[in-house]
Amino acid sequence: MFVKVLGMSIIGMESYPVSVEVDISAGLPQFSTVGLPDASVKESRDRIKAAIKNSGYRFPRSHVTVNLAPADIKKEGTGFDLPIAVGILAAEELIKEDSLPECFFIGELSLDGSIKSVRGVLPAALKAKELGIKRVFVPKENAAEAAMVEGIDVFGLNTLPDVVDFLGNRKIIEPLALDISRIFQEHRQYDFDFNEIKGQRQALRAMEIAAAGGHNVIMIGPPGSGKSMLAKRMPTILPDLSFDEAMEVTKVFSVAGSLSKTQNLIAVRPFRAPHHTISDAGLVGGGQTPRPGEISLSHLGVLFLDELPEFKKNALEALRQPLEEGNITITRSLVTASFPAKFMLIAAMNPCPCGYFGDRIRTCRCSPQQIRQYQAKISGPLLDRIDLHIEVPSVKYRALASKEAGESSATIKERVNKARNRQIKRYEGNGIYCNARMSEKQIKVYCSVDEESQGLLEMAIEKLGMSARAMNRILKVARTIADMENQETVKSAHIAEAIQYRSLDRSLI
Repeated sequence: MFVKVLGMSIIGMESYPVSVEVDISAGLPQFSTVGLPDASVKESRDRIKAAIKNSGYRFPRSHVTVNLAPADIKKEGTGFDLPIAVGILAAEELIKEDSLPECFFIGELSLDGSIKSVRGVLPAALKAKELGIKRVFVPKENAAEAAMVEGIDVFGLNTLPDVVDFLGNRKIIEPLALDISRIFQEHRQYDFDFNEIKGQRQALRAMEIAAAGGHNVIMIGPPGSGKSMLAKRMPTILPDLSFDEAMEVTKVFSVAGSLSKTQNLIAVRPFRAPHHTISDAGLVGGGQTPRPGEISLSHLGVLFLDELPEFKKNALEALRQPLEEGNITITRSLVTASFPAKFMLIAAMNPCPCGYFGDRIRTCRCSPQQIRQYQAKISGPLLDRIDLHIEVPSVKYRALASKEAGESSATIKERVNKARNRQIKRYEGNGIYCNARMSEKQIKVYCSVDEESQGLLEMAIEKLGMSARAMNRILKVARTIADMENQETVKSAHIAEAIQYRSLDRSLI
């Protein structure tokens, strides 16, 4: 007997339908899977056999052929276990074939017949809705994730007999219904606040500018000066995610398999802080079947790289293209996958190997050559792509002992939102949402300057040795400062302040 069941597979960020075709014919007992399956799909035959037998059903003693169509695209993952098992049981007439249309199945089977969670359920559910599928059958642990998609009935399943009994009308399982707006609001909470920062007024000003314009930042300062504290609090002053943006971020986490059991929606801007030993594939994504890396997991949020010079050179240089384009494309022999990467980069570094060069209290033990070599680990092209270079000095005792609370994140966010709203209105219809994403053409249109400002820019290029890309960064930051002051034009004071935030373009020694 021949039966078709609908499954899904993931390439990059997109899901595509896979027709699981099961044919049971006379012949010697054999179970073969075709259609370009990877090792995890080939191994499914042993899991499926045991799951069917241990669920109380008879596995057919015939020739079982499973085809995963289209056959020219590689299939990977354990999510095909459930649709293959349903197809075999339908071919054995334990499930009525007429109950399968407009149904989609995804899930991994344990040997005892229980259904385990898989990654990529959210994009699969979105694709099912796009295809007009009415009923979606997923593991119980993934049900809330799939139920974020409105307009489809999501059934969370614990065991294989649950599927058989439900489709045979012997058991009632209600589709999962969620109050999506309530969940969205409940998840929009942060654990940090900028009012916990002591001192560092100049750094706080620069971080507010960065948030207002979506600019990349590098902080230079001795250990314990507060660089990590500043970075961790950056998401609290960024504009809130819209629901569509939250779904976009959640989709990345779903594909990567990084959603926790209690977290079915990412409603706050992500903050990722990988260790400096991370590989380039771990940072930008990769693998035989490409998966998102840390830059995609920080999409629409913050990627924090602490101790920047300690990262591998290949990993850092791989950041250059996604920083410019906002996405990363990974090509393998059988597949090409694209992942979003519109993130704000915040990096931190010490000024020298010992960390105390230029410190007011501690004495630096490094030689000038050691300092130059340490700073040279960050390439010029990468620095050119970072808009603000902030010096974060050690904090004096008086500031640390002060009981006066600083400005709260909510207060700073109000100003940031006003500046962002000006930018959204300015770039409406251009496909960008902040000054940091301006193209060369847009810089000429929106960042025109007077003669005094041109003189400042000439000095920055000629005397400080800044590159043309660095000049564009200065203009973008100046445009943001003007937006924060509700100014239509960029003035010389804005240019002068923006130039101050390019300290690494000139040697610190």
